[in-house]
Amino acid sequence: MKKILFLLLAVSIVGCKNSQKKETVEVAKEFENGVKLYQLVGGSILVNKLEIFAQDKAYEGQSKQFTNMYYVISHPKGNLMWDAGLPENLVVEEPFTEISGVFTLQRPDSLANQLETIGFKIEDFNYFAMSHTHFDHTGHANLMKDSNWILQEKEYNYVADSITIKDPALKELQISKAIKINGDYDVFGDGTVVIKSMPGHTIGHQVLYIEVDGLTKPILLTGDLYHFEENRANRGVPSFNYNVQETLESMDAFEAFAKEKNAEVIIQHSPNDAEKLEIILNSLEPKA
Repeated sequence: MKKILFLLLAVSIVGCKNSQKKETVEVAKEFENGVKLYQLVGGSILVNKLEIFAQDKAYEGQSKQFTNMYYVISHPKGNLMWDAGLPENLVVEEPFTEISGVFTLQRPDSLANQLETIGFKIEDFNYFAMSHTHFDHTGHANLMKDSNWILQEKEYNYVADSITIKDPALKELQISKAIKINGDYDVFGDGTVVIKSMPGHTIGHQVLYIEVDGLTKPILLTGDLYHFEENRANRGVPSFNYNVQETLESMDAFEAFAKEKNAEVIIQHSPNDAEKLEIILNSLEPKA
């Protein structure tokens, strides 16, 4: 009887080990999907009056350096560009301080030149999406006029109607190519690149989830749900947000989703997060 019990126990242990081994292999292969992510610099933003990024006087008298990143996602079914940086007329030798004095701005290079460094051309993109339509995310949007433009229907209604686009930064985009969505949107239909609706910063603000080939954790780009680390830690809402309550609800939904997916959160305006993501992506490059 003891021998039988011992044999049953041994079989059970071996079975568990094999099961655990199989699960580990499956997790390791989870993102072997051909999806690539590239991070490009859409500008530098020195915020001279940081107080606009709070509902109270928390940051009064402070300034902060932001970066302004945009992204290329290459999928076996096509390419997506996420966000569009600062306008190309800010590709200047000296940073420019706009009339209100809140921002000092500069863009390092044109879209065409930056894409060339990663082996792409403007016409290579099937899809174009922005987290939202503030000026620091629409910079080269007009150059993406031949791409399918994915945005929340509420954001679309804010910047366009059935025959015209009101915002000059978007006027070259084709209304016929607008994919108006309501909620989350699986860009390529396989769960690897998903636009998530997170309103509040603007009426149709959205963030982006990406499962990058070779990574064990997905990447979650914040758009402007957060602008810097303290914003996220303290649930800070800028004074110019469309809706404070919607922003806070989106923060709750975002954090729950990030936890569920064990995602690497990247704050798009954070120099630290831009550096972190660059290190992550560089680790995927073949070693010489």
